[in-house]
Amino acid sequence: MPEAPRREDLERGREVFARAREALAAVAARLDERFERVVALLASCEGRVVVTGLGKSGHVAAKLASTLSSTGTPAAFLHAAEATHGDLGFIRGEDVCIIVSKSGAGEELRAWIPFLLARGCPVVAITGAAGSYLAREADHVLDAAVPAEACPYNLAPTASSTAAMVLGDALAIALLERRGFGPEDFLRSHPGGVLGRRLTLRVEDLMHRGDELPWVSPDASLRDTLMVIIRLGLGMACVMPDPAGPLLGVLTDGDLKRLLVDGEGDGFLDRPVGEFASPNPRTVRAGTLATDALTMMETNRPGPITSLVVVDAGGAVLGVVHLHDILRAGLS
Repeated sequence: MPEAPRREDLERGREVFARAREALAAVAARLDERFERVVALLASCEGRVVVTGLGKSGHVAAKLASTLSSTGTPAAFLHAAEATHGDLGFIRGEDVCIIVSKSGAGEELRAWIPFLLARGCPVVAITGAAGSYLAREADHVLDAAVPAEACPYNLAPTASSTAAMVLGDALAIALLERRGFGPEDFLRSHPGGVLGRRLTLRVEDLMHRGDELPWVSPDASLRDTLMVIIRLGLGMACVMPDPAGPLLGVLTDGDLKRLLVDGEGDGFLDRPVGEFASPNPRTVRAGTLATDALTMMETNRPGPITSLVVVDAGGAVLGVVHLHDILRAGLS
């Protein structure tokens, strides 16, 4: 039989979040010119940023190396234990070494210091122990000490590893901005997955055009317009003299529902759509990123919309992009 839910578990979960917030606030309050000097050092590094650590600190170090690399700072993670068995040869004098260690006293890390000093490789310590061996020997120290771990025994690295990770993120983002690293730079290192699609997929890749373009002439009846909306399934129709435009307005299925509720007489659906089309609809250029088009739909005033008419520089209609096209592309 599965164990029953306990209120104490929920309280413990919330307490962990509270400890993490306290830890982050404490570390943030101590950020000073030492942080600025480390950012300047990393920005001027002519080699690689080598990041290391053991245990939970090792996981934090690996994440920091990955984040630095993906945001424009060449970096690599080096396993602290493996390094002392030959992998230290990877490090060169033009590199910068970041050592993440809560205690700053790991025996494996002690073996690094003489080697790094001999190579002339600057050392940055991210540590929770300002008086430790590592802190004394490092060229730069970022204080990641926290008031307490989330562990009830104050033993398992929890709040401290969170604080060290966020401190690493702070370094990466400061460097990103200092280097002027932008979306196009992201694309070069993130060509695949959701991030790649967010940076490459444009409205023209998703829009409906040609026979898929829902359009009606201004003289078409509301009844015929409804048939076009139903047949093409985009929830709207462009009102134009011909498929090339100009765009006179749009009629959405929502507009039509409201008209049907308010309409009078049996012949209402035979009236021309041009009388009811909404002028000046929201439009978008074909080269706009699909994610930006999604934002336009979601932030539209007075309320969100589900379609945008795609036009060229002269206002000619090229197609229609629908909210569902963007969501199916995995960009939500």
